[in-house]
Formats: sequence, C-alpha cells, structure tokens
Amino acid sequence: MPFKLFKPQLKTLAAATLLMGTALIGASPASAQSDLNCSNVTIISPYPPGGTTDILARLLAPGMSQHLGVNVIVDNKPGASSNIGTEFVGRAKPDGCTLLLGNNTGVVINRNLYDLRLDPLESLAPVAKVGAVPLVLYVNPEKIQVTTPQQLIEELKANPEKYSFASGGSGSPQHLAGELIKQSKNVEMLHVPYRGQGPAMTDVIAGHVPIAFETTTVVLPHVESGAVRALATTSAKRIKILPNVPTLTESGFDNFVIENWYGVFAPANTSPETIKKLNSAVNAAMKTPEVVNALEKMASSDVAGSADDFKKFIAQEAPIWTDVVKKSGAKID
Repeated sequence: MPFKLFKPQLKTLAAATLLMGTALIGASPASAQSDLNCSNVTIISPYPPGGTTDILARLLAPGMSQHLGVNVIVDNKPGASSNIGTEFVGRAKPDGCTLLLGNNTGVVINRNLYDLRLDPLESLAPVAKVGAVPLVLYVNPEKIQVTTPQQLIEELKANPEKYSFASGGSGSPQHLAGELIKQSKNVEMLHVPYRGQGPAMTDVIAGHVPIAFETTTVVLPHVESGAVRALATTSAKRIKILPNVPTLTESGFDNFVIENWYGVFAPANTSPETIKKLNSAVNAAMKTPEVVNALEKMASSDVAGSADDFKKFIAQEAPIWTDVVKKSGAKID
C-alpha cells in the first residue's frame, strides 16, 4: 500500500554562539500577561547541542533579541526523547519569558508512545513554525559497504541479525523512518536510541552503529568529508544541496516522504497579545541573512506565518503522526 506521511513541506554552524542560560519554572500555568516582563527570554532546546533543534534555537535568538529588546538565551534540557524540556516549558509561567524550540517528535509523536504527565497539545501554545526539513538515510561506509538503498535492503536481508540503526530517541522521525523501512521491506535492524541526534551521529561516524537517518543540517558536512555516505533522502523530490542523492520514493519505497518540522512554543494560557509579540519577533529573526542562508542549506520549506497558521498546521499533523506510529510498529526501547 502506498504510504505518504504528510505533504512535502549546513553545515553545522560552528560559529554559532553557544549561549547557555537557565529558565524559570512555575507551577501550573497561571494568569497570562500581555507584556514581556523579564530580563531574559529563554528558549529551551530539549536536545543536546549539535542537532537541528539546537542549531535553530541559536540561530533565532539574536534576531528575536533585537526585535524584543531583551536578551534571548538558549538552555539545553535534553532527555527522554525531548519530553523533559517539553514538559518544563509546559509547566512554566505563561508570561512569554520561557519558550520551547520544539519539533514533531516532542509535540505530536511522543504522546502516542509515552505515558506523559502533560499532553503537549494542551500544555503548549504555538507561536511560529520555523522549519520543515527532510531526512537523509546515511551509513558508515567502512561498516556497511553499500551505495544505494536497494543494496542496503539486500545486505539487511542477507544478514538479518547483523545490523543496527541509530536515532536521537524513540519516537523521533528518524526512529520511525527506520521502523518503516523494516516494515515495508521486511528486514531487521536493531534500533539504538540516543539522547539526541548529535550523539547518534557521532556514534555512526565512529562506527559503533552503521546506519541512521539525519536531517540535512547536521549530516551534510560529514557527507562532504566522506565520513558517512548518503544513500537517499526522504524528500518528495531531490534536493539542491544533494542533487546526486536519490529520494527513497524513486528508490522503490512507495511515497516515502518524511519531514522533521520545528517551531517555537510558549506555555498554554500565554495571552494572545504576548503570542502575537513573540510571533512577530520570530518572523523578524527568520528574515535575517544568517537564518535565511541556514534554512536554504537545510533544504527547509514552508516556514514562518502567523501563530494561527501554526496552530492549524499542528491540528492537521497530530492525527497523521498517530497513524504513522501505528503503521511503523514503533515501540519504546
């Protein structure tokens, strides 16, 4: 049966300033405020440094700071496939001072896999969508000597208990993509979850795990250096930054289109006035040359817009990913 996840929607920025801060946490969401009354706005990145979520947060912070007139800092709170940082923001005071740079994993996927104390769809308020990035299926060329997705499937079938694949956590699109390959081609790979995509990729490069999916953002410099080999992308059509790498769909996987999307969220009950102010700051940051150039290198699409646009998008995505989790057969490791 044809399977399409949803409609098609850089190098690592070594020079990005690694601003670290701490966010204030409150009890349950309290009364909303219309003005930002904080010396710092903190963006929580629910993953370790090095992955796309963290890169995007640090790219947006300077432009948002300039627009808001307050310091915008980034604080990493990784763990539990982004559930720790996501819940932290869901419990924060709804004053616009504590935000989340979240993605589809933490907001709409994990609720189908984990027994969460807070449902992100109820505890978070969408502010702005900031990216939609395809994945790259890649391998360590020393550990598995294949050059195409078809050869990978042949190798997996010939050695059903030999290979494993890495992801930044159970329930991530990178994990689900691997499970869908297993299911659609009836092959076996052991899933090895990490606390973020950065650590997962590090271990693939080191040869500890031979196979993984990763966003274009993070994997591109390692493809260019030869440390890893890109076999295919999950985009609907070939992307400009990897023109010689085929899509999985054209490689014999029916309508295999996956994108990892990202956005800024505030705690639920944040006032509409504050959400509008934050949305304006995010959209201003999205227009800076640094962010525009980075998103182009990520092969990102369908970004920016109003908070209402993002809210409607998430309402469409939630049932789609519920179906993806069921079809993938994904389980928490």
